Amino acid sequence: MTQLKKFVTAALLLVLVQSGAHSQVYLTRSGFVGFYSKMPLEDIKAENNQVFAAIDPAKKTIAFSLLLRGFVFTKQLMQEHFNENYVESDKYPKASFTGTFSGDLPLDKDGVYKVTVKGNLSLHNVTRPVETPATLEVKGGRILGQAEFKLKPEDFNISIPSVVRDKIAQEMRVNVRIDCGTNK
Repeated sequence: MTQLKKFVTAALLLVLVQSGAHSQVYLTRSGFVGFYSKMPLEDIKAENNQVFAAIDPAKKTIAFSLLLRGFVFTKQLMQEHFNENYVESDKYPKASFTGTFSGDLPLDKDGVYKVTVKGNLSLHNVTRPVETPATLEVKGGRILGQAEFKLKPEDFNISIPSVVRDKIAQEMRVNVRIDCGTNK
């Protein structure tokens, strides 16, 4: 079994055990997380379409997990530096988020609902609180989610060498998109 399959299986079991047998959990293994840095000298763009996400609407919980090596950059050299020098993905292979959302999410009525997501983001062996507005859309028996927030690499003990510090924004814009179905 590949490392990704083992990781997704373990994450799925954890979510299902924590959510209880009576809750209906919505899942995806193909969520999206992208981060962007726009600077005069160079733009940085990285995207990961292998994000595991779970939403339990009854408990208003939400969880994400991803392998850092899943990020694809526009330039191969950036991808190598990201994995080897910055996030040290051999040592710290994944990032995760666990939290809750506030606001209503009626599953019996298609629509877009504004919520606030609040929880803990773990990256590079550091866990920090995150709170951000988001939208959850109920559509045809699925839950689609979208959020955007900013993070600072230094908040997660990610060091940026002074040689390239001027090429990387102090804050990264992070986008999250998910399309979850039931686990039936």
